[in-house]
Amino acid sequence: MSENQLINKEDLVVRFAGDSGDGMQLSGTLFSDASALTGNDIATFPDYPAEIRAPHNTIAGVSGYQVHVGNHIYSSGDKCDILVAMNPASFKSQLKWAKKGATVIVDADTFTEEALEKAGYADNPFTDELERAYTIVHAPITSFTERIGGEQGVDKKTADKSRNMFALGMIFFLTNKTLEKTNAYLERKFAKKPEVVKLNKAVLSEGYEYAEKLELIHSKIVDIAKADKMEKGRYRNITGNVATAWGLLAASEKSGRRLFLGSYPITPATDVMVELAKHKSLGARVFQAEDEIAGICSAIGASYAGALACTSTSGPGLSLKSEALGLAVMTELPLVVVDVQRGGPSTGLPTKTEQSDLAQALYGRNGEAPLVVVAASSSANCFYWAFNAAKIALEHMTPVILLTDGYLGNGSQLFRIPKMADMPEIKPRLAKENDPNYRPFRRDEETYAREWALPGMAGLSHRVGGLEKCPDGPLSTDPENHALMVHNRQEKVNRVANYIPDQEVHGNPDADLLVIGWGGTAGALTLAVEEMNNEGKKVAYTHFNYICPLPKNTGDIMRRYKKIVVCELNNGQFANYLRAQFPECPMTQYNKVMGLPFEVGELKAEFNRLLEK
Repeated sequence: MSENQLINKEDLVVRFAGDSGDGMQLSGTLFSDASALTGNDIATFPDYPAEIRAPHNTIAGVSGYQVHVGNHIYSSGDKCDILVAMNPASFKSQLKWAKKGATVIVDADTFTEEALEKAGYADNPFTDELERAYTIVHAPITSFTERIGGEQGVDKKTADKSRNMFALGMIFFLTNKTLEKTNAYLERKFAKKPEVVKLNKAVLSEGYEYAEKLELIHSKIVDIAKADKMEKGRYRNITGNVATAWGLLAASEKSGRRLFLGSYPITPATDVMVELAKHKSLGARVFQAEDEIAGICSAIGASYAGALACTSTSGPGLSLKSEALGLAVMTELPLVVVDVQRGGPSTGLPTKTEQSDLAQALYGRNGEAPLVVVAASSSANCFYWAFNAAKIALEHMTPVILLTDGYLGNGSQLFRIPKMADMPEIKPRLAKENDPNYRPFRRDEETYAREWALPGMAGLSHRVGGLEKCPDGPLSTDPENHALMVHNRQEKVNRVANYIPDQEVHGNPDADLLVIGWGGTAGALTLAVEEMNNEGKKVAYTHFNYICPLPKNTGDIMRRYKKIVVCELNNGQFANYLRAQFPECPMTQYNKVMGLPFEVGELKAEFNRLLEK
């Protein structure tokens, strides 16, 4: 390909869509991995169907995977430049995510009368108007794949499983990428099945060659900008759930405490448990409990015994864990609860993203039961926020809830693997053996944290539990003592604010509007504010990772602005939390509750409306 045939682009969004079982998640992952290995920055958004196995060729069963590649990628992108639709249902449901003028690749062989009817089409969808609005490539993907399978002696059903490789080969041609790295992956993945390697490599190559011969798309080939100013180091494409697991492993090493995870599988948090189960060699112990309550109770027991104890869940599971969380608050034991949020209530939208559990994390326990709440803001920094949550739990003797979400947990980013020597120290508050002054709830004057005496430590016999105690340890129902202990537990959480950095504000220093976000919305909000300031608008932006307690300068920041908008993927939980603490600060809110992340375009439209108001 000569240079003058390429369109140079700073970024590109590709969306793969098909029926469950069409391999769209794998195609998206392979494309993102290949892009990362060739120097692109990336962010991905897997979009799974909510039903376990919806009927074939129906919209309910469509599975998607969006990849945003380029230079300085903040989010998985809004609309896509290239859409792959493997059947009529995916074409009908996903075309709305394609930009006007986008290249749309469809498997022409699947657009049968029966499949069109199942997808809800009464007539041929490819009207002249549609063909003018998009570059639609009617590729015979199934027939080409089955022909190759027949040549290799593979049956039709087995060959059809490789259709995604044909589409991926076309995408590699369109994005000016080679096949070597994906071929190497196939050889590693299916090393014990050489016939599968041979078939997939042949279909991948056939898709590339088909696109190369297709004059219709030669003017669409793009060369995507590579990420610049990257620190030297070792990088990998990592999902938020895997990054969370790694962060907990790193905290275990730095603290000298063996890692224990007691959990129950739940979408979209299960992969945290799956990843940790792979690392017994690093001291991780994973217990798959019979239910959510057993999961957290086993973790509390492990914490009592001296482990870095964790449990992972999503919204419905956090509800079930609430009583045991109160026990962890009362006993003042370190515990990390990872909540990968999803749409609710009840079973809700198990595979869709939402910032649905903030109010539950802050208030969802009986009695006065304060604990620390933090939130990750990108798939990659789930590593650092998991590490940070463990550090706070161990050094301040408190449960910590780490909020991520389905968008972060399932999505992936380029991640620079840190050196353990560069990670901060973690100093658990362990008591000293035979300390004659030891008392179960004697507190550090600075942090108000109690000391952690482990079973078997000489001279430190004590009793903790769910009933109220006095500072020396015995049970107490004295009213004044209860008031004192409630105050002390709250003060311990409040004083965590002394050990966290001040909140930072980005964007225009003379802004007319302050945008506030928290958690996994950071990518879209950052890009929206950046674009608006480049357009000459005056917008500032602050993003919260420390939720409870808030950074100490939060009020000072908010009182500087006359217009404030709080953006979140719920009906206003963080906005209400801020209003309760800073009632003097006027603020509006922008909310989205659709199981989808924010789009940059919709955010800019709202910010412009507020500026003009």
